[in-house]
Amino acid sequence: MDIIETIKDQIASNTVLLYMKGAPNAPQCGFSAKASQALMACGEKFAYVDILQNPEIRANLPKYANWPTFPQLWVDGELVGGSDIITEMQADGSLQKLVKDAVAKNTTA
Repeated sequence: MDIIETIKDQIASNTVLLYMKGAPNAPQCGFSAKASQALMACGEKFAYVDILQNPEIRANLPKYANWPTFPQLWVDGELVGGSDIITEMQADGSLQKLVKDAVAKNTTA
């Protein structure tokens, strides 16, 4: 499978997916730490891909997503954004609503 197909499959297969440096319990950069903490605070399970362990994804996802930086949060197949957007959404409550609604929709569907 080509790397773009792999990325598309990961995004399609996971309701909430965070591409990050490291893992949620061991992030490898401050931005990934903030993003994963914000997601964990939503109280729903989410998938993640450690781009440091996946150099092909690290090289190709920015082109596919048209988003140059990491972390990248994808919810229901749509790019939400990076660390700053995730943090802002957590602060105003919209992140938790987005995540919970997506998980609920995909659990009952």
